[in-house]
Amino acid sequence: MEWIDAATAAERLGVKPATLYAYVSRGVLRRRHGEDGRRSLFSAEEVERLARRGRPRSQPPELVIESAITALGVDRPYYRGVDGLELARTGDFETVAAWLWTADPGHTAVPERTRPGSTPEDTRHGGAPEDARHGDAPRSARPAGAPGDAGHGGAPEGAGPGGAPPATEGSGGAGVRVRWPVPWRCEPDALRAAVAAQRGLPEDLLPLDRLQVITTVLGASDSLRFQLDPASVTATGRRMIAGLVDALPQLSEPQGESIAERLWSRLCPHPATPALLDAVQAALVLLADHELAASTLAARVAASARADPYAVVLTGLGVLGGPLHGGASYGAERLLAEVAEPRQAARAVAERVRRGERIPGFGHSVYKNGDARGALLLDLVKEAAPGHERIAAGVAVLEEMRRRRLPERNIDFALAVLTAVSGMVSGAGEAIFAVARAAGWLAHAMEEYGRGTLLRLRASYTGPPIT
Repeated sequence: MEWIDAATAAERLGVKPATLYAYVSRGVLRRRHGEDGRRSLFSAEEVERLARRGRPRSQPPELVIESAITALGVDRPYYRGVDGLELARTGDFETVAAWLWTADPGHTAVPERTRPGSTPEDTRHGGAPEDARHGDAPRSARPAGAPGDAGHGGAPEGAGPGGAPPATEGSGGAGVRVRWPVPWRCEPDALRAAVAAQRGLPEDLLPLDRLQVITTVLGASDSLRFQLDPASVTATGRRMIAGLVDALPQLSEPQGESIAERLWSRLCPHPATPALLDAVQAALVLLADHELAASTLAARVAASARADPYAVVLTGLGVLGGPLHGGASYGAERLLAEVAEPRQAARAVAERVRRGERIPGFGHSVYKNGDARGALLLDLVKEAAPGHERIAAGVAVLEEMRRRRLPERNIDFALAVLTAVSGMVSGAGEAIFAVARAAGWLAHAMEEYGRGTLLRLRASYTGPPIT
């Protein structure tokens, strides 16, 4: 069989290269990788047959965006080629966010054993990075000007002399967490303005609603927000995420300076145990990005129109709260609250099934056979609080779902168990999700800023005939 490259296939079909990948995802064309593992090759016979038949019309047009940030494997994400679950075990949120933004392991201290090109045995559980690169989704090339290109702005804040990597706790081996050495901070005046803007809000307002107000005020207070080069956006990202956390009402005393430690103090009135704090840290890493999720697509569209980073994050926050996206963790939280003791799980699930409702925290549009992010986070919570009554309630819900042969749990359910075990306020899971995903939205925004073209979807018109 003769195989031709993407440019040749696209020229023969009269379509853009991205459209080829849409054909692959629909099963219209087959694709394989060249010997170098990078080039996509297409069957010349299939391309010729499709060219003679014409463009397939059985489905509406599909938007395909090339991105070098996250690939989705069988059951987990890979951040710039690195297993997201391994990063959740070994890296803190700040380090992983910087990795998403800059793609520079020397500047972000990505553990040596999980850097791109390494093949640690324990990253292959459930699908290796190679599986993600050569699976259904096309492996994307980095667009010109994207983070990680030469001239991305040098070492981040906190890097040592000459751009040396941040300090680490130990060597980055199993069970040793890499730590970003310098706390992220928001400008004091902007932080005061964001806190003041919340004074008239209801006290029981969900954290996600507060985060939208905070983002708006932080953006209005930042005179550097229109600097869209990669180095400026990474600096803005650090200020913004620090402000999102620190402007939330403080409920307890922070036990450290990391984003995870400060976020805990805004979501929980009780001090954290080290193990539960590690679980929150892992949740932030696991949720930092997930390819083109609905909120990320919206954020990319905003960035393609040259919206500033605060507007990009505000766009993402507006979509994230939907019950089919980040809001699912709030739905799972309420489901778990109905299960005061394990024997009530069957009734809570049965009532939702009877009403024809989705069971929040279960099922996933990508991970059909289970979300490994949820499995890891749930395991961390079980290890952190063995025998906790909220874990028992969660396990009872899981068992009832399996008894009914309904979809497996996802990370939203694990997040609900984490916040319940920790004694966090209502809506805490959404807040953890939002703070984490802000890092991913900004990484995608930087790709759009570097690309410099407007994302423009087309509708498949189904209205009355045009007269």
